[in-house]
This record gives sequence, C-alpha cells and structure tokens, in this order.
Amino acid sequence: MTGDDLTDRPPPVRRSLLLVVPVLAFAALAAVLFLRLRSGADPAALPSAMIGKPVPSFSLPAVPGLKVGDAPVPGLSSADLKGQITVINVFASWCAPCQVEHPMLMRLAREPGIRLVGIDYKEPNPAAGQRFLARHGVPFSAVGADADGRAAIDFGVYGVPETFVVGPDGVIRDKLVGILTPDNYASVLTRIRAAGKVAEAR
Repeated sequence: MTGDDLTDRPPPVRRSLLLVVPVLAFAALAAVLFLRLRSGADPAALPSAMIGKPVPSFSLPAVPGLKVGDAPVPGLSSADLKGQITVINVFASWCAPCQVEHPMLMRLAREPGIRLVGIDYKEPNPAAGQRFLARHGVPFSAVGADADGRAAIDFGVYGVPETFVVGPDGVIRDKLVGILTPDNYASVLTRIRAAGKVAEAR
C-alpha cells in the first residue's frame, strides 16, 4: 500500500458521518410526521388567497359508475355551492392519508345542516375513484372527477387531502389541511359551523 492510497481514502470519521447523517435526517422527518399525525391537533389552517373569495368557476363530470344504492352520484360545479354550508373534500384513491381520513368523512356526512361534496383529484384511470368509494363508502352528495387537476389548482390545492368550507353565499370561508381524526373532529366541526355563521352575518 502506497502513501497515495492512504491519502485518497476519506478519514474514518468522515466516512461514518456520510453514513449516519442521512439516516438521522430521515428519522427526524419521520418523527415529525408521526407526531403531527398522532397529535390530535386541528388540521393546520394555511394562509390561502382564496379565503373570503367566491369559489372559482368550475364544472366537473360525475365519477363514472359511482352510485349510492341504485342512484348515480352527480358531478359537481361551482353553481352547486350555494344555499347551505358546503364542505369540499379534495381526495384521491392513491392518497394514503385520504384512506385514513375516510371514516371521519362518513361521520361528517351525517351532521345536520352540512353538505359534504368531493373533488376526485388526478386519478390514474377513470375507474379508480369509483372503486375507492365503492370499497370505503360514499360520504359525498356529489363528486366531481378532476382528471387533469385544473379545478384543484384553481382552489390553490397543492396536495391531498385538502378541505374547503364554503358558506351559504358561495364564498370560501376556511381551508383545512391535514386529515380529520377522532381527536380533532369536534374542533373541526366547530370551525365549519363558525364559517357558516360568518357567512350568515354578512
């Protein structure tokens, strides 16, 4: 072994750091994500330029083949979002957090005075959203198939799930980011109803 060979090798401490640092970074990120999921805190309310503005104009077709019993579930348009508090959940069959959240959406759909609708975001094929909802249940009174993601982009969605609260006046009153859980359900429901009261007071 020559002196040059020894010089070319990284010091043992440096080699150890090259192995350990990525592992520690991954572990820290995983811990943060786990704690946020398990914390029971409200889904974060991120700033949105859309809050306080009318819903963007859109018209989405129904998810092909989606039914509740024998009745087809209709598509969704901005014209449908007036007259009562409407909660719009943006979801996708390929979204793992959406599957975790889904039982709470089934619960939310039973709340009086709240209409829950969905936007099925960028499915890999037209049947994927139908299969997802047929398997887990259909909490939505209407579901629009947003195949190219254009409607979600207009809402300012950057990842699923995201949920918007629209007042009876058709104005976006709140944006919820993250999943509904049994722990944060009551406080999220309070936020939804508060958004409706703000709209009624105007």
